[in-house]
Amino acid sequence: MEKNKMDRREFLKTAGLGAATTTALLYGCAPKSGNTASTPSGEIPTDRMTYRTNPTTGDRVSLLGYGCMRWPLLEKPAADGNPIDQQTVNSLVDYALEHGVNYFDTAPVYLQGFSERSTGIALKRHPRESYFIATKMSNFSNYTYENSVAMYRQSFRELQVDYIDYYLLHSLGGRGLEAFQARFVDNGVLDFLLREREAGRIRNLGWSFHGSKELFDHMLSLHDSGKARWDFVQIQMNYVDWRNASGRNVKAEYLYGELAKRNIPAVIMEPLLGGRLSRLNDFLIGRLKERRPTQSAASWAFRFAGSYPDVLTVLSGMTYLEHLQDNIRTYSPLEELTDEEFALLEDTAQVMRRFPTIPCTDCQYCMPCPYGLNIPAIFAHYNKCVNEGNVPKNSQDPEYRKARRAFLIGYDRSVPRLRQASHCIGCRQCVSHCPQRIDIPKQMHRIDRYVEQLKQDKL
Repeated sequence: MEKNKMDRREFLKTAGLGAATTTALLYGCAPKSGNTASTPSGEIPTDRMTYRTNPTTGDRVSLLGYGCMRWPLLEKPAADGNPIDQQTVNSLVDYALEHGVNYFDTAPVYLQGFSERSTGIALKRHPRESYFIATKMSNFSNYTYENSVAMYRQSFRELQVDYIDYYLLHSLGGRGLEAFQARFVDNGVLDFLLREREAGRIRNLGWSFHGSKELFDHMLSLHDSGKARWDFVQIQMNYVDWRNASGRNVKAEYLYGELAKRNIPAVIMEPLLGGRLSRLNDFLIGRLKERRPTQSAASWAFRFAGSYPDVLTVLSGMTYLEHLQDNIRTYSPLEELTDEEFALLEDTAQVMRRFPTIPCTDCQYCMPCPYGLNIPAIFAHYNKCVNEGNVPKNSQDPEYRKARRAFLIGYDRSVPRLRQASHCIGCRQCVSHCPQRIDIPKQMHRIDRYVEQLKQDKL
């Protein structure tokens, strides 16, 4: 199988930037540009960041957390294979710390395994007490006790620390309770991590979640019984997922509510739903701009997540300085949503859910595909065409010819033909890795059938 795997360097160069989920077709309008929510200009405060206090340790954590899965990349990887632009990472980390951001979230598997190292290099230049580091036990395949402990110790070396502030059991859910038992319980790894917390090398122990209600409730039952006290839990939460599972089995409203009942702080991932909540169509952008003309669409999503008091920090993978600046403005300080604004965002979510886009967040956990498909880019192109009104239903559509041409030409430009959906053999190796629980082969075959239909309709 190894010889069939494509080079990770290659897929990073051509992966899609994230899938847009909007309803341009519903309203007959398309955005005039790729991102109608431009970042507003203005002062970027250095001393007004909103902080939340961890009830267990008393940590004063910035409401904006830095997700380190999307560090900027070099045009050509370094000699050791590291694709990360360390100089730019250093600058972003310096800027974040200067403006009050003090929580940095990484993992052994991010960015071909180099995220921890790059994050450690950047943070080591600052006093250890000035930041909190979060990393994870990413023992997805080889989860023996020996390999898991080796991964844990490697994180300390890569991050250049002698303790980890926030340590997570990574991505619980894809394969259910049985996988949790195998990865962490039967092999003794959870007992080891509990001892490490007792020794002070882990200051807060928690887990990130992408699974079923059954598994979520089981994890909380461990907390309730005293078998495993959780200091925090990382959940996916945004205004679309609040009352909708978005391809998963559990609504964010339930996840957050159960944590709040137990006074367990929530760390929030996917506040922008893979970037889709920053790329709304003109109609939805216009409604938000009527209320707050100078603020970006992204700021609404971050205000939503931050308006819940038991949220400790909201993670954002900020590749570009302008994204970091916009998010700092939003939380310096946070202006919580009003009841009317909550209602507006719930209505926005209802509008967005009326059109069947694919809930891909471009996390790239499905990559590399052993048969060379660029899965995120395929989904990104399809969802982009939905957003722009270029997914015609039938040849009776007066815009069919134009939409057909835009879809096919754009497909070939954004995804090389050898990496398109037609090459999916349905091996399903990707399915268990998808946090959104997308049936990827099913969607690939659906998109491929649609593409073939468009090719055959020669008008």
